[in-house]
Amino acid sequence: MMDVLMLSRLQFAAAAFYHFLFVPLTLGLSVMVALMETKYARTGDETYLRMTRFWGKVFLINFVMGIVTGITLEFQFGTNWSRYSEFMGDIFGSLLAIEALGFFFLESTMIGVWIFGWKKLSRKAHAFVMWLVAFASTGSAVWILTANSWMQHPVGYVIRNNRAELADFFAVASNPYAILMFFHVIAAAYLLSSFFVMGVSAYHLLRKKNLEFFTRSFRMALTFGLVVSVFLVIEGHYHAADLAHTQPAKLAAMESHWKTESNAPMYMLVWPDADNEGNSVEALPIPGFLSWMAFHDSKAEVKGLMDFPRDERPPVAPTFFSFKIMAFLGFYFVLLMVVGWLKRNRLTESPGYLKLMLYSMFLPYVAIELGWMVAEIGRQPWLVYGLMKTSDAVSHISVSQAAGTLIGFIVIYSLLACAAGYLLVRFIKAGPQPKTA
Repeated sequence: MMDVLMLSRLQFAAAAFYHFLFVPLTLGLSVMVALMETKYARTGDETYLRMTRFWGKVFLINFVMGIVTGITLEFQFGTNWSRYSEFMGDIFGSLLAIEALGFFFLESTMIGVWIFGWKKLSRKAHAFVMWLVAFASTGSAVWILTANSWMQHPVGYVIRNNRAELADFFAVASNPYAILMFFHVIAAAYLLSSFFVMGVSAYHLLRKKNLEFFTRSFRMALTFGLVVSVFLVIEGHYHAADLAHTQPAKLAAMESHWKTESNAPMYMLVWPDADNEGNSVEALPIPGFLSWMAFHDSKAEVKGLMDFPRDERPPVAPTFFSFKIMAFLGFYFVLLMVVGWLKRNRLTESPGYLKLMLYSMFLPYVAIELGWMVAEIGRQPWLVYGLMKTSDAVSHISVSQAAGTLIGFIVIYSLLACAAGYLLVRFIKAGPQPKTA
């Protein structure tokens, strides 16, 4: 039978999983719709106006679902994680307050102006409003990720009366871990949005519908996605390398690296065996490559999992496989973008590629959820790295309370996800409004 700790972890994980199905697309589409509307404002081309309206409605559906699924996360800090809230409320609360009162408020207000301002604002002013929406969406991501990054790598605090209190706001706001995480997550969100637009466009191009509309949509998303996919791989390397300094246990789990050694190799074939503190399969080594990846020095020493107490090691198998599959998908996405760039002027003559993009449309969702698992599972057993263990943060509630709310969350969120999916599929299949005469 599960205890309150495990039930509360599953509840937060379930809510975060559903929430993260909608947030990345909202982040990426806000920028892409702003680009489309800017082109319309500058050229007066009606196709760009139709693109703005069509993709803008997809953005709005996602935005609403993101709000609904995200609100409950903050309540859980009080219901299931009250001891955590008591420990670091001073720091976490200030960052979430900036996000909510500054950027979320701006985002919500500007979305209202954008929806109801079509006939009241000039083309350029209306496009500027969409850029404000994109700015506010990105700003919200900055502060939420800064709060999460503090849990990954605490800085700018003092421990007083058994609580973490804010001592240096600038240190918290400029946390290097937060900067790396922000660029990684925002690039992943942009890439996911690119794949979404290209997948939907491929669906219609394969059916020979609205060819000009969806060819332009596909090419715009392709250009956007090619840039961010390459950036994501490069930035991801530096983000992982930073873990060698900030969370060496997570890095060791990501590579299933057990023994501390210099000139550490990276194995191309590995199967973790945590029970026996090793790997049941370990083949095709590249000498010194893990040391080079972690420290940019092939002779550097990389700390292994056996140098950490057993009760301070993250779960190895889920961290390892989540990271490896995510990394593989990252390179797969770059390959698809490069192939797409070569075929960009003859998309309708490449049905095989269009089908591949349609089938690959949801893989970035898999990658981004796996990335979140690496970040959160790889940090265990710590909730605030090095300061507070997850087991010390859970509220004193009953098993029945935790189990009941977990079931409730899953049922309600599944219904919401189905409703959102139905709306999106119906709207996307119908396609854009026809051209005006």
